[in-house]
Amino acid sequence: MTELFPPLPPETKTILDGIPGLIDKVFPLPRRFRSGLPFDIAELSEAFTSDRGSRGVSYLGKPNLLSAYLRYFLPWNLYRLCRLLPGLDLPLNVLHKSNTQCNTYSNTHIEADTIADPIAITDLGSGPLTLPIALWITRPELRELNLEFRCLDQTGAVLDAGKKLFCALAGGNSKWTIRTIKGNLGTPVHGGPAQLVTAVNLFNELFQDLPHTDSAGLRRLAEKNARLLDALAGSSGSILVIEPGVPRSGEFIAALRDSLIALGRSPVSPCPHNGACPFPGGKTAEQGMYGAANNKWCHFAFETDSAPPALLALSKTAGIPKERAVLSFLLAGPHRQDSAHSPESAVMPEGVAGSGSTKIQVRIISDPFPVAQGGTGRYGCSAEGLVLVTGTRGALEEMNSGMLAEFNKPTEKEEKRDSKSGALIIRTQQV
Repeated sequence: MTELFPPLPPETKTILDGIPGLIDKVFPLPRRFRSGLPFDIAELSEAFTSDRGSRGVSYLGKPNLLSAYLRYFLPWNLYRLCRLLPGLDLPLNVLHKSNTQCNTYSNTHIEADTIADPIAITDLGSGPLTLPIALWITRPELRELNLEFRCLDQTGAVLDAGKKLFCALAGGNSKWTIRTIKGNLGTPVHGGPAQLVTAVNLFNELFQDLPHTDSAGLRRLAEKNARLLDALAGSSGSILVIEPGVPRSGEFIAALRDSLIALGRSPVSPCPHNGACPFPGGKTAEQGMYGAANNKWCHFAFETDSAPPALLALSKTAGIPKERAVLSFLLAGPHRQDSAHSPESAVMPEGVAGSGSTKIQVRIISDPFPVAQGGTGRYGCSAEGLVLVTGTRGALEEMNSGMLAEFNKPTEKEEKRDSKSGALIIRTQQV
């Protein structure tokens, strides 16, 4: 069994625990304004949820809301990424010549001789450089690489804040180069295709005004942005998209996955296969021949007990404590070397058993729930489509969200399907 969200290593947890204090040091908040911080956090939280329609495009340009974002939302986003990134096989393992100082500059001041064969990462909707900071915290082996981050965001103030925080964290001798680009999605990003294109909590901003019943509109949006991501990555680059783990985001991720497969890119994670997504989400999802979890979406949840204590305390003070963190994501690989660009011709993700195997690998998705057959079940994703893993509650609770578990595949005579969902039933005692 392989964990998607392994426990935080001691070094990572130490650095992450220090982030709230580092933010206070880099962006000191006068005592007279500190008492209002919980209210600013609550106001910004409403702007992200129930009051989204009235939020302006430059809301983070307001000093009090930027302060709230840096002290609450940035650390929580870092925590989510710090739990996810260590478990992903990111294509950043090529050693290049390196710089000798922390380079942070705007898109209009690029010195060609400061970059020596960098590994390019284009980060869309970068905000306060959440993705670069999380990578630096969680992947110490990357700190010696010459990485060039091209960070795009529409708010200059939040990019500037991210640059200050990154340099305070990484020090003045970082080999990473940070290029900031103020602009909207679609603003040209110069420098050629990137080895990795990322977008964290970006696309939910674009489909927030679409009616929840407009699945066709969501698919069109996914197709459009899949083409953009594909162009920025080039044929040899990979794409990582991470969104909040809410139903609409899960539906978008599933549609984006379909669009990227059509463009010739195979999903690398979390998908253990290249076939139709059995967790498409949406109000109109139909049950296919292999079952589909109608109205259910692909997302993962994990406990927050390892989050920074200062962040947990601030969350409680603001009246929005978090017991679990959730996210939906997709890592798609380079273009396949085939002409058909169809799911059937796709190369299976690494480590996934082929169709002739007697084993079946299942990505655990849902929480445990009682099943009609007795006992407990959890939905999962597999090359066979939707799977219902059943067993004792104790056995099912030992499987953490996102775990990739291997079972014996039922023979044709043994095969049974859940009458409600059409899911293939797998019993844990078959391990």
